Amino acid sequence: MSDTAELLAEDDAPERPGAGEGDGTLLTLALAVDDPALADRAASLLAAIPGLRLVGPGQPADLTLTAAAPLPVAIAGGVALTPREREVLSLMAEGASNKVIARALNISVHTAKFHVASVVDKLDATGRTDAVAHAARQGVIHL
Repeated sequence: MSDTAELLAEDDAPERPGAGEGDGTLLTLALAVDDPALADRAASLLAAIPGLRLVGPGQPADLTLTAAAPLPVAIAGGVALTPREREVLSLMAEGASNKVIARALNISVHTAKFHVASVVDKLDATGRTDAVAHAARQGVIHL
């Protein structure tokens, strides 16, 4: 705990909009995260912090926590891989078949084939192994 937080006793905590009334809350935090699993993980971690009260999106709060969208990774030639294509590429590097990729990502085999083809095309590779080799050389993945 920081020195500032230790110095603020619950009785003399500054009143702020959204802060709990008389419940010892120093900070009210709203979670505005679309991914339910991520929201649950964040809520369970943040719930244990003394002086922090969690509220839902749209409710008055001192701060609102949102999840940042992952940025595409630029590769040589200015082409970028999407976050899903990076996931597929990582599985390809592990030697996963289209069927295994589909199961791991909870998508259809047809969609897995589409993503594999997109990765191979964007990396200007001749096949799966060549795509993994190109990605490793360009620093997109680490083997």
